[in-house]
This record gives sequence, structure tokens and C-alpha cells, in this order.
Amino acid sequence: MIRTWVISGALSVGMAASTAGALDLDAMSLEERDAFGAAVREYLLENPEVLMEAIAVLEARQEEEQAAADIALVAAHAGALYDDGHSVVSGNPDGDITIIEFIDYRCSFCRRAHPEVSALMASDGNIRKITKEFPILGPESVEASRFAIAVLQLEGEEAYLEMNDTLIEHRGTYGRDALARVARSAGLDAEAVIAHMDDPQVDDVIRANRQLGEALAITGTPTFVFGDQLVRGYVPLDGMRAIVADLRDE
Repeated sequence: MIRTWVISGALSVGMAASTAGALDLDAMSLEERDAFGAAVREYLLENPEVLMEAIAVLEARQEEEQAAADIALVAAHAGALYDDGHSVVSGNPDGDITIIEFIDYRCSFCRRAHPEVSALMASDGNIRKITKEFPILGPESVEASRFAIAVLQLEGEEAYLEMNDTLIEHRGTYGRDALARVARSAGLDAEAVIAHMDDPQVDDVIRANRQLGEALAITGTPTFVFGDQLVRGYVPLDGMRAIVADLRDE
């Protein structure tokens, strides 16, 4: 309702501006302004499609402005995004397209996106992927990310990628007892991994990722960066393929 009222007002001003040579709103009397407003209102009520067209134009313009602002944000934080020294790179390290994913293991849309991202990479051998631990859904999300980072720092990237799959598919809790069982099932030194979860090096990774997310105005997961484009939210497989194809056509 508010948006419609605002656009109606904007249309009224626009119509007035288009006839500025014959119409001076400042010079109008109160009665003339009321009559003009009533005429505009009547026109809009009789032609409501004008409002819908105006809303569509406004939303398209806002999307374009947001996309341009996001490209600028990605460029401004390229170092932290593409070469932070602590995020795992998978796929083709020399790929022509880089995909960055900010994930929370308890996020239902991250779980939905995970197999589709895997399918994209399996079908396209020229993609480089960077995974950013970004726990935002409460204490258990933080514990899961701490655990994953501890596995990475103690056991290496291959173990981390396997644990990334395991944690995103996990349907139980992410308390430390449960995570210890996950570690043992994977053949890891559970006691060492659990102990390392509180290491300052783990704190550093989470802090850096949170600072980066704040700088990029990321408020939800998954959030992706495709090339220089920031994509907020879940994208189905066909959508991801279309984005990659568009990037290659640029």
C-alpha cells in the first residue's frame, strides 16, 4: 500500500513535470492542486496497469543499482575473497570461473544447494571453488564450523572437503559429543580435533570471514560470488549454469 502511494505520487509529479511549460504546481491555488490530484487519481484508478508498469520499472532499476553496488563490493574485497590464505580451494585451481560460497551447515538452503554445486563442478571441469565458513544460525552452527576448520588445520584439505560433505548432510545435533562421533567415524583423531576447536587459529578464521561478510552486507546463507557477481541466496543448478555461461560470454 505504501509503495503504491509513493509511486502514485511520483507519477503525479512526473506528469506535472512533463507539462511544466503549461503547468506550474507552485503557482496553483489549493483548489487547483486538489483538482489536479483528483484527476491523476481518477486516471490511475481507471488505468491501474500504469502503476504495475511503474513498479516493474522501479524494481528493475533497483536491481541494476544493487548489482552494480555488489560488483563494486566484490572488487573492493577481492583479496579477502579470492586469496585469504585459509579458505579451501577445490575443483580446478586454474579454472576460468571462480565460485565462492559462504555456508552454514545448519542452513536448509545450503543443504539444498550443496549437491547442485557438486553437480555443476562435476559437469564443468573449468570451475574453481572457494568455500567460506560463515556460521550465522546460532551456537551449533559455530560449533560445526569450528569443527570443520579444526579438521582442515589438523588433517588438511582433503579431510576438510570430506567433512564438508558429511556436515552438510548431517541431520543430528552439532554438539561436541556428536562431532566427536563424526570424527571417529571418519577415522580422525577425535580428541585432537575437538581440542583444536578452541584454538586461536580457528577463532581467526571465523572472525575474518565474519568481517568479510559484514563488509559485503551478507545477511544470509548460502551467498555466492560468481566471478565478480554477488548472488544472495539459493540458486538452482540451471540458474548456476546460466550465470557461468553468461560470465564466459562477457
